[in-house]
Amino acid sequence: PACLLRGDGLLKQLLDGETYEYDLIVIGGGSGGLACSKEAALLGKNVMVLDYVVPTPKGTTWGLGGTCVNVGCIPKKLMHQTALLSTALQDARKFGWEFDEAVKHNWDTMKTAVNNYIGSLNWGYRVALQDKKVKYVNSYAEFIEPHKIKATNKRGKETFHTAAKFILATGERPRYLGIPGDKEYCITSDDLFSLPYCPGKTLVVGASYVALECGGFLAGLGLDVTVMVRSILLRGFDQEMANHIGDHMEEHGIKFVRKFVPIKVCVCVLIAVGRDACTGKIGLDKVGVKVNPKNGKIPVNDEEQTNVPHIYAIGDILEGKWELTPVAIQAGKLLARRLFGGSMCDYVNVPTTVFTPLEYGCCGHAEERAVELYGQENIEVYHSLFWPLEFTVPGRDNNKCYAKIICNKLDNNRVIGFHYLGPNAGEVTQGFGAAIKCGVTKEQLDDTIGIHPTCAEIFTTLGVTKSSGGDITQAGC
Repeated sequence: PACLLRGDGLLKQLLDGETYEYDLIVIGGGSGGLACSKEAALLGKNVMVLDYVVPTPKGTTWGLGGTCVNVGCIPKKLMHQTALLSTALQDARKFGWEFDEAVKHNWDTMKTAVNNYIGSLNWGYRVALQDKKVKYVNSYAEFIEPHKIKATNKRGKETFHTAAKFILATGERPRYLGIPGDKEYCITSDDLFSLPYCPGKTLVVGASYVALECGGFLAGLGLDVTVMVRSILLRGFDQEMANHIGDHMEEHGIKFVRKFVPIKVCVCVLIAVGRDACTGKIGLDKVGVKVNPKNGKIPVNDEEQTNVPHIYAIGDILEGKWELTPVAIQAGKLLARRLFGGSMCDYVNVPTTVFTPLEYGCCGHAEERAVELYGQENIEVYHSLFWPLEFTVPGRDNNKCYAKIICNKLDNNRVIGFHYLGPNAGEVTQGFGAAIKCGVTKEQLDDTIGIHPTCAEIFTTLGVTKSSGGDITQAGC
C-alpha cells in the first residue's frame, strides 16, 4: 500500500508529484560528509553540504573539514611530531651531533605553522566541492519537516531547502565536566591546537586517547603535565597495552593522579573526558529519527539507514561503530554509491593508532574481548618485548616496546588481534591491517621474511606464548 512507501523520498515524489530542490542534502562537512557528498555528485546527483561550527565557550571556531582536519588527527599528529623532535634532539648528542646553544621551543611558531597548513586544507576542501559542483553552505541545519531543513548562518539569516534524501554527518564535540568553573576556566582539544599562548603547567582531566595524546605531546614540549584518571586508561583498548603506555609516560616525567574526579575548577585545565554526538539540536525529534538518549548516538541498520527511511547517518554519531576518520570516509563513499548504486562499509578489523609518546597501533580484538568471545582455552597469545635499534645508542627505553598477537586456535591459529607499542606505530599497523583483512595466520607470519633491522620484523619471529610464561625480553638485534 502507498502509505508504507511514503517514507522513501523518491517514491514520495512519484506518489505526490512533489519535486525537491536537491537529490541529497548532507548535514556536516567533516571527513564522512565531504566524502559522501563528492561521491554522490560524481554519480550525477544534485547535492548540498551544510557545515557550521558552533564556537567553543572560549570562542574558538574553524573552517571546513571537520574535527580531524581542524582540531583532531592533523594538528595532533603535527604537535606529536614536534614532541618527537625534542626526543631526537636529546638523542642527537649520543650519535655525535654537537651543539652548544640552548634549545627552547616557541609555541607561537608551531601553532602558526600548524594552523597555516590547516587553513590550506580548508581552502582545498572548498575548491574540491566547487569543482564537483556540490553546493556548500556555511549554515547550521535543522529539520523542520521530513524533507525540509532550515539553514541559519552566523548572521542569523535563515534559508530553507528540501531534498529527497538526507545524510547526517554531524560528528561529535568534547564533553564538559558539568561542575562549577568548567566552561569558564577549562579548555578542550577544540581550543588547544590554536591556543594563542603556551599552556604552561597543565592538568589533563581524562584518560581517553585524546587525553593521553595531548598530555604526551605537551610533556614532550617540556611542560609540567599531570593526568587525572577517574578509573582506567584507554577504556575499550587492550588493557595490557594501555598500562604499558601509562608506565612509559610516568617513567618519562608525566604524573598520574588516579581514582580522582574534579568537583570544582579554579585554574586552567585541559578536559578530555569524552565526546558527545552533535544530534540534539538539529530537529531529529521533529522528523521522528530515533536517538539513544544517553549519548545522542543514532542507531542505524547495516546500510547506515535510520528508522526514517530517507535519512541516513555516518561517522562518529553512529551507535556502536568506530569513531575514526578513514571509517567515516569509506562509509560515506560507499553509502553514496549504494544510494545511487554500490556496496556496504566493512566495520570489522579496522586498524588504528594512538599517538602517545610511545605509539600504540592495533587491529582486531583486545585480549579481554578475545577471551570473552572465544574463551581463554581457545586463544593463544604470542608476545615479545623489544628494543628498537634507534634507541640503543642513546640508551633509552630498553625492552619497553611490546608486540603481541592473539590467535584463534579453533581457526588454524588465525590472527584475531594485533597490538604494537613502539615507533612509527601507524606505518607498521597499516600493513599488518591489510594482512589481517586477508585472514593471516600465525604460520603465515612465521613464513614471512622480516626486513632487518626494523621493529615490525618482530611479528615474523614471535615464539613465546603468554601461557608458557617464557621470558620475552630481548638481548639485542
